[in-house]
Amino acid sequence: MFFNGDSSTRKRVDLGGRSSKERDRQKLLEQTRLERNRRLWVKQQNAAALKIQKWFRGRKAVEAEHSRVREQFYGTYGKYCQNVDRHCFGPDSEFLRQLLFFFNAQNNDDFTILVETCRLLLQNIQDSGDIVSLFAGVDYSTKHALVDYRVKQLAFTCIWAIYQNRKQLKDQLVMMPRDSSIMATLLLEAVVLLIDPKLPWACKVVGYLLQRNAFALFREIVLTGKENTRTDNSIRNASPLERILVLMISHIGQNPCICPNIDPQWSFSSQMLTIPLLWRLFPSLKEVFATQDLSQHYIHQMAQCVRNNAYVLPNDVSVECPGVACLLGNVVETAGAALSHADCSFEMAIDLAAVTTFLLGALPPIKSSSPEIKSSSTLDEDDMASPDEMEIVLNKDLEQQIAHAIHSRFLLQLKLSDNRYFVFKQTSVLFGEISMVSSSKHGLDDKEVAAIGAACAFLHVAFNTLPVERMMTVLAFRTELVPVLWNFMKQCYENKKWPSLPEQLSYLPGDAPGWLLPLAVFCPVYKYMLMLVDNEEFYEQEKPLSLKDVRCLIVILRQALWQLLWVNPIAHSNSVKIVKNTSAYNGNPVESIKQRVGLVASELLSQLQDWNSRRQFAPPSDFHADGVDDSFISQAVIDGTKANDIMKRAPFLVPFTSRVKIFNSQLLAVRQRQGSHGVFTRNRFRIRRDHILEDAYNQMSALSEEDLRGLIRVSFINEFGVEEAGIDGGGIFKDFMENITRAAFDVQYGLFKETSDHLLYPNPGSGMIHEQHLQFFHFLGTLLAKAMFEGILVDIPFATFFLSKLKQKYNYLNDLPSLDPELYRHLIFLKRYQGDISDLELYFVIVNNEYGEQTEEELLPGGRNQRVTNENVIPFTHLVSNYRLNYQIRLQSSHFMRGFQQLIKKEWIDMFNEHELQLLISGSLDSLDIDDLRIHTNYAGGYHSEHYVIEMLWEVLKVSWKTYTKIYKAENNFSRFVTGCSRGPLLGFKYLEPLFCIQRAGGTASEEALDRLPTSATCMNLLKLPPYRSKEQLATKLLYAINADAGFDLS
Repeated sequence: MFFNGDSSTRKRVDLGGRSSKERDRQKLLEQTRLERNRRLWVKQQNAAALKIQKWFRGRKAVEAEHSRVREQFYGTYGKYCQNVDRHCFGPDSEFLRQLLFFFNAQNNDDFTILVETCRLLLQNIQDSGDIVSLFAGVDYSTKHALVDYRVKQLAFTCIWAIYQNRKQLKDQLVMMPRDSSIMATLLLEAVVLLIDPKLPWACKVVGYLLQRNAFALFREIVLTGKENTRTDNSIRNASPLERILVLMISHIGQNPCICPNIDPQWSFSSQMLTIPLLWRLFPSLKEVFATQDLSQHYIHQMAQCVRNNAYVLPNDVSVECPGVACLLGNVVETAGAALSHADCSFEMAIDLAAVTTFLLGALPPIKSSSPEIKSSSTLDEDDMASPDEMEIVLNKDLEQQIAHAIHSRFLLQLKLSDNRYFVFKQTSVLFGEISMVSSSKHGLDDKEVAAIGAACAFLHVAFNTLPVERMMTVLAFRTELVPVLWNFMKQCYENKKWPSLPEQLSYLPGDAPGWLLPLAVFCPVYKYMLMLVDNEEFYEQEKPLSLKDVRCLIVILRQALWQLLWVNPIAHSNSVKIVKNTSAYNGNPVESIKQRVGLVASELLSQLQDWNSRRQFAPPSDFHADGVDDSFISQAVIDGTKANDIMKRAPFLVPFTSRVKIFNSQLLAVRQRQGSHGVFTRNRFRIRRDHILEDAYNQMSALSEEDLRGLIRVSFINEFGVEEAGIDGGGIFKDFMENITRAAFDVQYGLFKETSDHLLYPNPGSGMIHEQHLQFFHFLGTLLAKAMFEGILVDIPFATFFLSKLKQKYNYLNDLPSLDPELYRHLIFLKRYQGDISDLELYFVIVNNEYGEQTEEELLPGGRNQRVTNENVIPFTHLVSNYRLNYQIRLQSSHFMRGFQQLIKKEWIDMFNEHELQLLISGSLDSLDIDDLRIHTNYAGGYHSEHYVIEMLWEVLKVSWKTYTKIYKAENNFSRFVTGCSRGPLLGFKYLEPLFCIQRAGGTASEEALDRLPTSATCMNLLKLPPYRSKEQLATKLLYAINADAGFDLS
């Protein structure tokens, strides 16, 4: 056959490398799989249709049978039970069998029959008084199975009927009815009758109701009924619903008992205790629940759920009433009574701590609404949670119920049985056990460690959630928390072993450091105590801890902080502020609590450093970490490094001299960025010496923030109106800064006042002297900042309570002696007064006396009518000190701080405490270090270190100076004469820029040259010294020159 052009017979080639047979096989397999799935789906459809049809036919048959039995029931007993008598309830009657079979709660006729049945049941029992014989006849034992079945079905049917018709019966559900014939009352009274614990079937009936989740039905019934119920605090009888709940919860846990164990999700705790303010509706139920055995049973049940991480709570009632908050409020309100029992067990307190810790951790922070607490608060603002941390807002009544757990009256009577004192009773029980265990000399045992873990976990979460002020007061001064925790920590530290706290109690992994939780609780409480103790108590009486123990505590805190911030640093944050409402069961509780401990330990160690600055009891090196070196200092100025983070969180771990170097390097970096050492100067001041303050204010106030960072050059005009000689290379500006600060901060000007120790603070009455006093304070803040910015030391001694305002810190009672020692003594007298303070007729007011004008200010709203008593004397003393130290000078301090922060950032001075800040401003109070100056001096013009004139100069300055000084502050004046500053550099003359230099003046030692006075060029730190022939001549000429105060004319 010849080729005809058809290529179809040609063999096909698959360029993919597979044969056509393989491709067809895969396609066939896929088609087969799809067909199989389709057949399976059709089969499932048919099976589902058969089930639906079967169920439908069954339901139709049941409904038909229900209708048949119902009609039969009507024919026998009547549609309204008119033919029912006592015998109808017996075992041989069909009455209950038929009724329970066809009953439909949504059928009005059936519901009416059930109500009538309950009425007849109650009437028959009232007449005969024997319910057992009514249901069982003469012999219950032979027919108990049938009787028990009918009784439990009848009880549940009554509850189910109310549940199904709860909206129609909402006005009859909760309160005690005045008419006993009300439908809901008849049904509930019947249930009360059927579950009487004296009856032989009580246990079986209650167990059956629990299996049918009766508490879930009761929950919905109560929630529906409470909406139409007004709470009545008057004494009243318990409602039928309340009596049912009392009988059911009382039955649980009693012996002998054969009730089945039910899912905790359907228990009384989960379903009923999560109803908001349950005890307001059922006060009798509250009394029963608060009994020792019942509360212990249910709290243990809840604790088991918590430890098994089982969340069994129903849906929240509303956004304002979350289930955890409702459960917490109801448990807290009753647990205090249980804890007050003499036989309250340690295990009970442990379980309660576990439950409340879990529930508190799930809540947002709750703030105190008390004006007295807010006004008298001695806690820093950072100790409070900010508004943006509030995820939800609780119902006010619910919030109040929880907050009442720390009611202030607990301060007086720890052993009261009032439920509102639950928090501290629990802590007292736990720490009572710890104290007992601690008294042994066998070291720490498991029971003590468990108590520490439970109590610390509970208190840590409570601090983050509840109003802390009242809590701190009670824990600090009415419990043994601080000494017990300290003994535990001290023992662990001395043994060099911190036990791991039980994971189920502390909510921390087993490998978490054992010191985390104790420090998280100890630090804020002890810090609060330090705010309230006075100087005599801390230094002389050594309360609350001995000074030896405080030194040990400093070491523990220092090591903990170094571990947290350097060795194993916690995650860096853009903000140093730590979020407070950390749940105990959040995803990473260890990281959260590490951040918390880093914050509170840093605050406490900073406070201890302040106490050490007032009166030294420990060497400064106790506060310093060992790992600070030059590499650390170089990293500290770089954002994001561990060293920089330490400087923000715990700067006191770094020695003072190292911090000064870091501070100076930060200033130098800013000056270099601003080009402040450039050739051209935009800002030139012409200052009249006799109007230095006014001229400086007018010219400096006109400068922008950028101009203030730049160079300022000054020309002085003397009293004759002539510009003084000399070109300002920096020295005249230094002289200007010293003169302006001396004039501006002079108390005669009226902006500042002096304490008894001659320390300066803003004059509270400055507005009565200067109309623009606040603008002047802003200017003075800028002036001081400019001096620090340029590295110029000024001799201005500020009061520490005013310096704290530059750091935006709060002043406390312990700062008051520096302002008003007499007022401080009076307040301490009140604090320790043993009699009735109300007899002293003191009120929450304070009297101001400024320039003869007396005014009276209220310390609290309505303070004129609020008498000081033994209960509120502590808040009174702190309100008074707050007024004097903070409130009176708030405006002046605020404007001063704003001016200051134009040049000096807050984060820079936060590295220093108030005493160190004074050194930054004024330098050391010690006399001029002549040896240090001599080591770091250069020579020019033919002078050298061994020249006879130089030898005479050093001898005059160091040895013979006092012979010639008499009334002059010669050393300070000499420093001012040659450098422009009366005090030397803070870290020594090594850091003077440029180094001090002595230059020969006058050429040869002619008589004309020897008559000349020494001169200086302060811009170059240069002393021009003629070659005098004797020490007496040199000393006389030098003294005259430095004390002439002739400006720069001598140059």
